[in-house]
Order: sequence, then structure tokens, then C-alpha cells
Amino acid sequence: MPYSKEEGGLLNNFATEPKMYKAEPPTNKQKRNYAIQAVFALLLVGGLVVVALSVSGGVS
Repeated sequence: MPYSKEEGGLLNNFATEPKMYKAEPPTNKQKRNYAIQAVFALLLVGGLVVVALSVSGGVS
């Protein structure tokens, strides 16, 4: 573990940095899955808005 020693004898410990790597771009299958998840998320949020409006009595 990397560390340095100060004049007073105190040690400063530094965290070991993780190994860097390049992110791979998403495949076509992953892009399709992201699109499907987006549709389900929009349906869920839209449904929640409809339920909230119906419970609250609608927009005045």
C-alpha cells in the first residue's frame, strides 16, 4: 500500500487506484433491451400519473 511519512512521523495512507479499462459500446441486442425497458418505464410512470390524478379528483 502506498504511503508517505510526514516530518512528525505521521503516516499518510493512500488508496490503491483501480485498474482502468475502456467501456465497450452497447451491442444491438443491448440497445433493443434498453428501448424495451424505456417503453415499460414510460407505461409505469404514465399509469402512476393516471392513478394519482384519479385519486386526487383530477386537475382543477
